[in-house]
Amino acid sequence: MTESPAKVTEAATDVSQLSYEEAREQLVKVVSQLEAGGVSLEQSLALWERGEALADHCEQWLEGARKRLAAARDQTDAPGAAKG
Repeated sequence: MTESPAKVTEAATDVSQLSYEEAREQLVKVVSQLEAGGVSLEQSLALWERGEALADHCEQWLEGARKRLAAARDQTDAPGAAKG
């Protein structure tokens, strides 16, 4: 059973509080619901918007991880950095 548009929209406000794993899991569920069909146009739009918010949130997490990795590499590659 799918969530009502109001519930989906209400849930969209909590995306920023999700971990990467939680957001990715919810995104997979949204995509599955959209692929399965059988929901109204209004529900499809609400699911799509939720999916977009979740995808953006996941991308922000990944970009943050890329920046942290780059910073860590820069520190270890810097002259005089301790190795080992």
